[in-house]
Amino acid sequence: MKIAADAQQSTSAPITPAGAPAHQVIYGALRDLILFGELAPGEAVTIAGLSARLDAGMTPVREAIRRLTAEGALAFLGNRRVIVPDLTAANVSEIIYARQHLDPELARRACAHATPEDIAALEAIDIALDAAIARGDQRQYLEQNYRFHDCFYDLAQAPILADMARGLWLRFGPSLRVICGRIGTQNLPDMHKSMLAAMRAGNAEAAAQAIREDVGQGMTHVAQSLDMPHIGQRFD
Repeated sequence: MKIAADAQQSTSAPITPAGAPAHQVIYGALRDLILFGELAPGEAVTIAGLSARLDAGMTPVREAIRRLTAEGALAFLGNRRVIVPDLTAANVSEIIYARQHLDPELARRACAHATPEDIAALEAIDIALDAAIARGDQRQYLEQNYRFHDCFYDLAQAPILADMARGLWLRFGPSLRVICGRIGTQNLPDMHKSMLAAMRAGNAEAAAQAIREDVGQGMTHVAQSLDMPHIGQRFD
């Protein structure tokens, strides 16, 4: 399957597939800057600045910004500036509600479809994640953590649910980078091994529960870092 084949590639490869059209490459590059916190919440940037940073023309950058604004990952400020929106308590509450339903269901469906090779591919990503945690490498922690979820989203064979889940990452991903800076990678949640054990045993409900705990702990950290501890408690 695609997941197992992708495990043979570098885990630091861009999220955008090789051979994608130029406009898609620019979109993917800007999306990754947001997803992995290279653009911080509340940080205003100019279209010209992004063009220089991405080594791209203004037209594809504008198109990427238009798409990401529609997805809620960016907001226009005027004067050719855009910003990664800060999360509000209402935003976090909605994200928690959505993730506590989407991620466990995708994990449950992934368990039903995963082959031993697919599980080994997920395990390889988790090993890379552990190495990033040990090194204190924030960017790699964020990237490998996303890749783990992204891979089991693919395995779930539920593209509508997977697209919804991926869209949520653009909303809270930048805040995860802030959390890494405050508490370090060693203190971040990782229930992936419990999910992998459940998948190897063919226990879909246990896999779903492991991921529910994983995203619950992660979103609680987000809420606490934004001084919204009462919001994080809604995962309990």
